[in-house]
Amino acid sequence: MKTGSYFFILISLIIVLFLGCKTASIAPNETTPNFIVILSDDQGWNGTSVQMMDDLPTSKSDYHETPHLEALANRGMRFSSAYASAPVCSPSRYSIQLGKTPARLKMIRVGMNTKHINHQTPYTIPKLLKKINPNYKTAHFGKWGIGVHPSELGYDESDGMTGNKDGVFNYKANRKQWQNNVDEDPKKIFSTTARAINFLERQAMSKQPFFLQVSHYAVHSDVMMRQKTLDKYQSKPRGRYQKHAGFAAMTEDLDSGVGLLLKRLKALGLEKNTYVIYTSDNGAVPIMPPKPKYNRGSNFPLSRGKWDAMEGGIRVPFVIAGPQITPGSESKTPITHSDLLPTIIDLAGQKLSLQDDIDGGSFKSILNQGANGNVSRFSEGLIFHVPYENGIALKRAHSAIIMDHFKLIKFHDNNELLLFDLNNDFEEQYNLIMSHPNELKQLKTALDSYLHKVKAPKWKPGITWKNKPIEKINSYH
Repeated sequence: MKTGSYFFILISLIIVLFLGCKTASIAPNETTPNFIVILSDDQGWNGTSVQMMDDLPTSKSDYHETPHLEALANRGMRFSSAYASAPVCSPSRYSIQLGKTPARLKMIRVGMNTKHINHQTPYTIPKLLKKINPNYKTAHFGKWGIGVHPSELGYDESDGMTGNKDGVFNYKANRKQWQNNVDEDPKKIFSTTARAINFLERQAMSKQPFFLQVSHYAVHSDVMMRQKTLDKYQSKPRGRYQKHAGFAAMTEDLDSGVGLLLKRLKALGLEKNTYVIYTSDNGAVPIMPPKPKYNRGSNFPLSRGKWDAMEGGIRVPFVIAGPQITPGSESKTPITHSDLLPTIIDLAGQKLSLQDDIDGGSFKSILNQGANGNVSRFSEGLIFHVPYENGIALKRAHSAIIMDHFKLIKFHDNNELLLFDLNNDFEEQYNLIMSHPNELKQLKTALDSYLHKVKAPKWKPGITWKNKPIEKINSYH
């Protein structure tokens, strides 16, 4: 072989090795973290067997069993003051993806016309992760509940634009059979999990980092469960607060799906480098005596439930496990779903600067410091905006803000105010507006200022917001 040929081969090998090293430096799966977000539907703060608050036994269910979530909590951290961004599903789901409050997004209830939201925004979890490392693969399986295809928000794979009706096989054709409740794949728990596991296996083979969100249709109504799980709870003594055997069975079936996913994650050797987050899109349905089909449990000791910005509607289970997180720990720091985007990006290696168009803040330092610390955000407080008259729940338009351990609720029909000290009264029984005038003024000013700043949708009598173009929405100015 000629000298020139040897030289050409040598140069080619150097180029190949250089490119190989360059690629490896971009995506070494041993150092670039993976993320899994598991989102349940309508699961209350005390809806699992994980005790969210160390010193409060009633912060877990007295009937439901979720052993796999318990195992996750034992190797991670519980946030006992974690909040969904809204007391209903779609606004919370938008908030997770975009790191913004529903008030800012002007997406405050299910069934709105959402064409006004700029879906080309660069601030989504998948898009930002790909900017940090172009080798990130992203997938969403299960209930989407957002008015645009997941691919437009940066997902490589998904089940598409799914909603509640997609949680049952042949929903229309098998309506009567569906009402019988028993199914071997209730709410598609296990088929959704199977697709998620397939994605994990492919990422393990490719050694590419990933972000995976599994959004379950359970435990949203109607109640579905496997027969063997139902048999177990029908023969198990009921709890004082939770008594519905079918709902308990569906809850455990959901946990079994979570267990399958976590078991495969560990078997593939990915557990040590993966952050796993478990939470719910909003609180559980409250007890409603006139509507017995809704009465599946109790949010006690929290007040009210889904549809309201009372604690039962927005305080949700939240567990995170992953690298360097203190096992079995509890953080009392208030966090919200809009914090997920900046936290995940921070954990991936790039801290977002505080900016006016992102409401969330990173709680990475809390994970690293063993549960203590605060979250820095551009805006003050956690904001919840429910500016419509919900015929199911409180039936009054309202907004709320949480700052430190105080919570203010403002009703828009007559400007009535409620002020609670959540450290001592998370049951929301004692209105402190007369005894704490300084806190009242501070929170009211911060709430009103924020709603005006983001031009949030503004309540007026009879408004429903359904299918209403944003340019015709009455907003704060």
